[in-house]
Amino acid sequence: MKKKRGVIVLVLTVILTAFLCYTAGVGFGPTGTGAAKNINTGLDLSGGVSITYEAKDKDPSKEDMSDTVYKMQKRVEQYSTEAQAYQEGDNRITVEIPGVTDADKILNELGKPGSLCFIEETDKDGNANFVAGETKYELARSLDEIREAGSVVLEGTDVADAQGGAYQKQDGSSREYAVSLKLTEEGKKKFAEATEANVGKQIAIIYDNEVLSAPTVEEAITGGQAEINGMSGVEEAQNLASYIRIGSLSLELEELRSSVVAAQLGEEAITTSVTAGAIGLAIVILFMILVYRIPGIVAAFALILYTAIELITLNAFDITLTLPGIAGIILGIGMAVDANVIIYARIQEEIAEGSSVRTAIRAGFSKAFSAIIDGNITTLIASVVLMWLGSGTVKGFAYTLALGIVVSMFTALVISRLIMNALYAVGFQDAKFYGKAKQRKSFNFVGKKNIFFIISLILILVGPVSMMIHQKTDGSSLNYSLEFSGGTATTVTFNEDMDIKTIDSEVTPVVEDVTGDKNVQPTKVVGTNQVIIKTRALSQEEREALNDAMVEKFDVDRSLIASESISSTVSSEMRQDAFVAVVVATLCMLVYIWFRFKDIRFAGSAVLALVHDVLVVFAFYALARISVGNTFIACMLTIVGYSINATIVIFDRIRENMKKRGPRADLAEIVNDSITQTLTRSIYTSLTTFVMVAVLFIMGVSSIREFALPLMAGIICGAYSSVCITGSLWLVMKQGFGKNKVKSAVQQISDQKNSESAQSTGSVQKQGNGQKQPKQKNRKRVAERLAAQEAEKNSVSDNDKTE
Repeated sequence: MKKKRGVIVLVLTVILTAFLCYTAGVGFGPTGTGAAKNINTGLDLSGGVSITYEAKDKDPSKEDMSDTVYKMQKRVEQYSTEAQAYQEGDNRITVEIPGVTDADKILNELGKPGSLCFIEETDKDGNANFVAGETKYELARSLDEIREAGSVVLEGTDVADAQGGAYQKQDGSSREYAVSLKLTEEGKKKFAEATEANVGKQIAIIYDNEVLSAPTVEEAITGGQAEINGMSGVEEAQNLASYIRIGSLSLELEELRSSVVAAQLGEEAITTSVTAGAIGLAIVILFMILVYRIPGIVAAFALILYTAIELITLNAFDITLTLPGIAGIILGIGMAVDANVIIYARIQEEIAEGSSVRTAIRAGFSKAFSAIIDGNITTLIASVVLMWLGSGTVKGFAYTLALGIVVSMFTALVISRLIMNALYAVGFQDAKFYGKAKQRKSFNFVGKKNIFFIISLILILVGPVSMMIHQKTDGSSLNYSLEFSGGTATTVTFNEDMDIKTIDSEVTPVVEDVTGDKNVQPTKVVGTNQVIIKTRALSQEEREALNDAMVEKFDVDRSLIASESISSTVSSEMRQDAFVAVVVATLCMLVYIWFRFKDIRFAGSAVLALVHDVLVVFAFYALARISVGNTFIACMLTIVGYSINATIVIFDRIRENMKKRGPRADLAEIVNDSITQTLTRSIYTSLTTFVMVAVLFIMGVSSIREFALPLMAGIICGAYSSVCITGSLWLVMKQGFGKNKVKSAVQQISDQKNSESAQSTGSVQKQGNGQKQPKQKNRKRVAERLAAQEAEKNSVSDNDKTE
């Protein structure tokens, strides 16, 4: 790059950075288009609409309630991945949708969860079940009479899913608006029989005693999928699909109440999180400049651009940001720093080996490329699987993480490279501006593997031991929060309208003191003096103590305090979805690593190390009695992404050194050297990510701290396993199952003592420099053979030239 072009690149970079920062911070126009303040946020950060339904059946079964809650959860996720549904009392279900303020609009869009069924045009005696009215079809008799006549061919519970939209006609002539139905296995059989018996006749879709549609059966439908066409537009198709989905609930529900609720974590949590993030990012940027000099300045621009682009993109794609989403952004910043550290460490290594700065920059980006791509692609695979199979919090985290990975790769591999080359072109060409890697003596990590393995085993066993102790003493192996185990919702009507900040500073501490719960979730009902306080499940004595505290501290009317048991917001189905998603993501990562490294042992040891990190952090939760809730899922997912990325970097260096040194090199020495060479990267990346989370821990409110503390433990554990466990684990697997078995020091000494017997079998022995050489007696013979081969090759070459 020429100097003039370098100046242009730098000027454009400054302008672009300023423009993106202004867009993310202020935005354009009266509404601040593009600004971070317009990002959709979850219930925990901004509040939303809360709607409570009651089952018409006063004594529904647990199975029907659980099934209905799960289906309602899937239904409300169309508004936000962070929407949630949970059981309240014995026969009520509450749905909470973040980022909206118009409860009436949501009620109209969501629809009234009534009864859904499909009926025939006539019964067996020819009596009509529905007739054409003035504007639409109407029931000719009551639905109970139609059921008694045996004309109901399909119930709402037989429908698995319904989607409305515009579809291309098979002949390609035009688009049509239709609803596609997907039936359950039982529904598939029922519908096949019904459509076969009613070809040419109508089957009406009845919702809450009204005829929604009465399509004509054109042919028997036996595949479990059907299409209702003839809609006038996309909106009509989507509305019909919405009614069908909501009507497929196991229970018939009616609206009990609706309200607009404020943020669960409160304004203070948002303010402190943003401030902590800014301070943490500033510390990381300062650290990078001090350590890497000119490349550190490049990293500063790259990280600022990353943060601005991330915020703008979150806004553009309407991704809902919650506390777990903030974890995804933090992980993204950590991975962005990681990519820069890998590149700059490579540049310093090249300079230390005598390369010119220009050559070092080119080689640094080139050699770091595979490690960055493999590490980020592996984590991206995990996030895509979590998007696909996860739900609720898991899906929201996955969206944020995937976006962060793509942006971090772009800023590291494209933006950083442009700025670096531009700085070199304008005159920063002296090696002193870039630093030089220090030559470190290789540490024998492999030799200490047994110690590391024992430490890891002890750390893992702490988990089940702590769980057993707490099970006997406290009655609960883990400190489950209300998201996992349910809890108590206490509605208090105060004498004055309190804002969220006042509730956080005055009410929440009182509740924490009485209940001992550090994961209290106060929610303000907008437009009233009511505050809904969600805590872990409280006994009758604890409920009375809380009521007494409210009366004593805030002089509230005891008759205006109501308590209700609530179910977990993370249902068993959602937990199962999360578990399946993590397992499938892990298997996909294993396959990718196997494909890239051409060795199943690399993949196996990486996954085992990942499982190790998850189990150690799980043990930390058990030992420290930290609440296990939504933040637990976010923390574990963060550890999965963070740990695998660090491991990939070390494996990439092992792969490179194996190619460089050849098949006869000592694998133990390669592992030790590779870990030592990447040790700076491991320490710096872990340190910068740790700093980001530590500032969040120091400045955050109690719920934020409960999230940040195990995350810090996970970062330390991830660094430990990558450096001390993964390389040795791969070596053990290689030694136990590979063709190239590694000899221990004792074996080497034994081989040297028995060299005479080894010579008779044609084996090779180790020389002083650690390389395998031919035996002394055979060296002359080998040299003669090589000389003959070379002479023959030259002779063939001369003959070709002559011809």
